[in-house]
Amino acid sequence: MTALSVLPHELHGEGPHKVIAVHGWLADRSAYAPVLPDLDLGSFQYAVVDLRGYGEARDTDGSYTTAEGAKDVLALADRLGWERFSLIGHSMGGSVIQRTLAAAPERVRRIVGVSPVPASGLPLPPEQWELFAAAAYTPQNRRIILDTTTGGRRPAGWLDRMVRRSVACSDAKAFRAWLDSWAGEDFHDRIEGSPVPALAVVGALDPALSAELQRATWMRWFPRAELVELPSCGHYAMDEAPLDLIRVVEDFLRADGEDAEDGEAKA
Repeated sequence: MTALSVLPHELHGEGPHKVIAVHGWLADRSAYAPVLPDLDLGSFQYAVVDLRGYGEARDTDGSYTTAEGAKDVLALADRLGWERFSLIGHSMGGSVIQRTLAAAPERVRRIVGVSPVPASGLPLPPEQWELFAAAAYTPQNRRIILDTTTGGRRPAGWLDRMVRRSVACSDAKAFRAWLDSWAGEDFHDRIEGSPVPALAVVGALDPALSAELQRATWMRWFPRAELVELPSCGHYAMDEAPLDLIRVVEDFLRADGEDAEDGEAKA
């Protein structure tokens, strides 16, 4: 295993609005590959990262927790010279970005959770916990999770490809450790009431991180929260509905500039 100096990342665009994108439990930063060709790279600059245990950081030492992930995200922002930025997080990455907001609220412009894990964690019934916990060393479990959270509607070839990528891009020990953190830790008291605008995007076909769950968590905790449900989509919006996702997310991020203009007009 190796030490980490900065999260492996790639930069896309040269726009003034800086955005850090964090992947979920079953993938590395390549999870964002389907949306990259159609982003507004003139308005935004995106840093797409690999968390410890994934991708180019697959063999990196760590505690593999959302709190550590938040520290790593902030260290990357420092390295890039980004004093203020927005955050996007998919699933587990949604928990990481909420931790980042808790750690440095003054630096965060807006946050977007794509099927985000709530800051209260995600308690799982015993049989589901066994399925998830064993997924670290059992690829078939990862396939079941992928299939279930996309409504059982996706083709076998896609499921197989997603499983192959998941196994190849993640360290099994880190993968298992991350589960304890994102599913088991409750830090919602540290983000509750945050004035930062917060968008949750969910898929109607996802039974796990549903609109109902977000209404009971995300929408209650963020006074300036918004919720968008994509109708023909499950847990993996980047793959299932990339153009819809880009439009919803970038419209929300772009509104940050409109808020500033409104403030100047009122002053």
